[in-house]
Amino acid sequence: MKSVEDLMTSVDDGREPPDGLAEALLALWLARKDRWHDAHEVAQSMDAPIGSWIHAYLHRVEGDLGNAGYWYRRAGKPAKPSLDGLDDEWKEIAAVALEG
Repeated sequence: MKSVEDLMTSVDDGREPPDGLAEALLALWLARKDRWHDAHEVAQSMDAPIGSWIHAYLHRVEGDLGNAGYWYRRAGKPAKPSLDGLDDEWKEIAAVALEG
C-alpha cells in the first residue's frame, strides 16, 4: 500500500483485506468496510499510540464519544466532540499509518 487512495481502492475492490497489511492498516481497512467488530479487535490488540487512535475513532463511529475520549487521551490526541469529520479522520490516520 503506497497511499491513502490505494487503501481506499482496495476496500472498494476487495471482499477481504489484502495480504500483509500492517495492523493499523488492517484495522482501518476493516473499519471502512463496515466490519466494526473486526476492526475493534485489531485496534484493541495493538500496543501503540496509533492503535489507541484507531480505537478512539472506532468508538466515535459508533457514537460513544465518552469512550472515544478515553482512547484519544491514550493516543495523545485531542478528543473530538461530535461525529463530524469521520471520513477526514480516517484518511488522516491512514496517512500516518502508511508513513510508518
